[in-house]
Amino acid sequence: MKKSLIALAVLAASGAAMAQSSVTLYGVADAGVVKLDGDKTKMGSSTLMNNGNSRLGVRGVEDLGGGLKVGFNFESGLSLNDGAADSTFWSRQANLWVGGNWGTFKMGRAFAPSYNGVAAWELTGAANYSVLSNTYGWAGAGSRNSSQFSYKTPEGLGGFSAEVGFIAKGNSATDQSKWDANVIYANGPIAASLAANKLSGGKANWALGGKYNFGSFAVAAGYSARRDGVRREGFNIGGQAQFGAFTVTADIARDRKNDAGKKYTNFVLEGKYALSKRTFVYVAGLRLDQTNNYGLGIRHNF
Repeated sequence: MKKSLIALAVLAASGAAMAQSSVTLYGVADAGVVKLDGDKTKMGSSTLMNNGNSRLGVRGVEDLGGGLKVGFNFESGLSLNDGAADSTFWSRQANLWVGGNWGTFKMGRAFAPSYNGVAAWELTGAANYSVLSNTYGWAGAGSRNSSQFSYKTPEGLGGFSAEVGFIAKGNSATDQSKWDANVIYANGPIAASLAANKLSGGKANWALGGKYNFGSFAVAAGYSARRDGVRREGFNIGGQAQFGAFTVTADIARDRKNDAGKKYTNFVLEGKYALSKRTFVYVAGLRLDQTNNYGLGIRHNF
């Protein structure tokens, strides 16, 4: 009898421990017809004119008790044309984090704080054809950092949050250390941020912008300065309107300074129709530095 009670107690404790841990498989399937400037019309997956890159990821979290949690995220991109990985297998995410009521500390390949800052107000939802990212980058840099140590403040600070990342010189392919940071305000209809990053020995890149959501209509504007390497900076302004399941977005970027030569006016026009909460069809046109690019596709999130 005692042995039975002990066995039941062990099983109950094991079940409780398992309930505190979870692993989730998720991904995106995105494909369509694309026409890139100077190229033939063809099937496109993970291209400039797809809404997003197809991907497969796994993430997990364990509740350690006392408000402390540990988790991980691995994510790989792939092409639906042939099923091949579009880069190093876990190139999209490969990180480990520890979090609590004091914030979150993360190590590995992950989104750059600059990306998280600008994405808070960018109108297309960080689509591949975002005119802002294709013209100025995410505050003048890429969307991810490798070998990154980062800290993010907890939520609930009156709408404010901040994140800072650091890549040590010994982990950098360019043999330069880097810092990357953002400050975000997101409260009600307002989302705004200041994002910046800098390689040691280089100049700081930065972006400042915000979005106001009126309900069925939103407007956004920002200024981006890419100063490390070829200098390019300017502003963007756009709007988004929703009519039931249909959403239309227009965003314009205009150079104020461009050391590469001509100052360009770039723009994107996007239409999306939601078939469900996880699936939508889209059509988009992108004018980018005197090139014209088009895409028509479907995206499913799972």
